[in-house]
Amino acid sequence: MKLLVTGLNGTLAPVLARQAVSLGWSVTGWDRGATPPEDAAASQAWLEAQRPDCMAHLATGSVDWARQLALHACRNSVPFVFTSTAMVFHHLPDGPHQPGDPRNSQEPYGQYKRACEDAILAAHPGACIARIGWQIDPERRGNNMLFALDQRQEVEGQVSASRTWRPACSFMEDTAAALLRLLQSPAAGVTHIDSNADEGHDFAAIARALKKVFGRAAWRVVENEDYAHDQRLAGGGALVPPLSARLAPLARFNRPAR
Repeated sequence: MKLLVTGLNGTLAPVLARQAVSLGWSVTGWDRGATPPEDAAASQAWLEAQRPDCMAHLATGSVDWARQLALHACRNSVPFVFTSTAMVFHHLPDGPHQPGDPRNSQEPYGQYKRACEDAILAAHPGACIARIGWQIDPERRGNNMLFALDQRQEVEGQVSASRTWRPACSFMEDTAAALLRLLQSPAAGVTHIDSNADEGHDFAAIARALKKVFGRAAWRVVENEDYAHDQRLAGGGALVPPLSARLAPLARFNRPAR
């Protein structure tokens, strides 16, 4: 199985690539320096030369690039997965958000991801849009909750954490495994990947659990109610284990989603 993945210089894509290689797959990344996505002719020629068996678009790039990748996958009957974000939803109305809920983001990033979603599904109706939340990993930099909280402690002298925010979040290893399953068993349309979807832990509880599990004794977790939003991405089924499977201190707080 040959996987073409974009974003190998990012945070999540290298984890996906490592897991794919462990399954015996070959992985090819897109070198934007060698083949600029803005050069449509060169990009198409490169895609045709690669002949991937499946494609995962995790990089940040133009909407046109996302459309071109999806169109190539459609023409060649290749499974295609694109990572979108919980940020396609505004904080009002509140979540948990279902795959078919109206996307009403008022932030540029969420609006950009929404445009990519639309372009991809127009080009490839069989594509899978996988919306994800904040990722957690003990090693990876980038969009990683653990290291973001390290930075808060370093810069602010504390970790401010709202108990009225229920974030969409998953461990990076679990998200990558879910993306691989979606490539192996394609599911057309939108799906949600969120380890907090059913348990519904608030951000303050998650911060305290991260502090304990990862030995962040220096963190001074300060609870507040500065941000209120149920951001959870519901309706994704059992693609990822619950958050308490990775963060044991949360297990005693397990409860049905509200």
